[in-house]
Amino acid sequence: MLKILALAALVGVGGAAAAQGNELIYTSGDATLKGYFVKAASGKGKAPGVVVLPAWLGLNAFAKSVADKLGAMGYNALAADIYGNGELLSDMATAAERSGYYKKNYAIYQRRIQAAIDALVRQGADPARIVVMGYCFGGTGALEAVRGGLPVKGIVTFHGGLARDTTRPITPITAKVLVLHAAADQTMTDADVLSFQHEMRDSKADWQMIYYADAQHGFTEPGSKVYNESAARRSWQHMQLFLKEVFGE
Repeated sequence: MLKILALAALVGVGGAAAAQGNELIYTSGDATLKGYFVKAASGKGKAPGVVVLPAWLGLNAFAKSVADKLGAMGYNALAADIYGNGELLSDMATAAERSGYYKKNYAIYQRRIQAAIDALVRQGADPARIVVMGYCFGGTGALEAVRGGLPVKGIVTFHGGLARDTTRPITPITAKVLVLHAAADQTMTDADVLSFQHEMRDSKADWQMIYYADAQHGFTEPGSKVYNESAARRSWQHMQLFLKEVFGE
């Protein structure tokens, strides 16, 4: 039983622990955004900050549970609201349409992420030590953070979309990049993956990409049909090591 409880805390089972954070309202242009902020448990000086970008359904319980765990680890964490007003979608068709808008209009997506970074810094996060991490659609957003040159030390993408419009110019990437990839991801082609790897090389990024055998797109969220306990656990551990390196801990 103790082993099961420890695993639940590690990989983020929704509802495994009481919520630690509070709603945080911030803005991007004329959009009102309602994120979920968790203050670093350590409370020592300016703790590093992590922005968590949710998957395409919006700011759900899983994204909030990730922020809770990051707070307990000693980071200021903000599970960001991308769609506005804390909207949480209920069907895949709408989610595909809404997320597709931000993928196409990536400059707007980047501004929403920048607004989350700014909000996190206002809550006391160290502006010189910010990481953006995301899941699925949010993983694509994490990549947009470095493609757009946002002020981050690093990004982590969990089974995020890697494809980009190849007409977009490739610019230097100075932040560190960690890609936690489902080896059996059914949402992208081998060509998408190779194009992404070429992008990373051409941008001179400090990047690494880890594949998880038999894992499918969305493997991290408990309760989903594609949840893969082994891949979820290992990817969380890889993320923790990355944060320690990036933040100089």
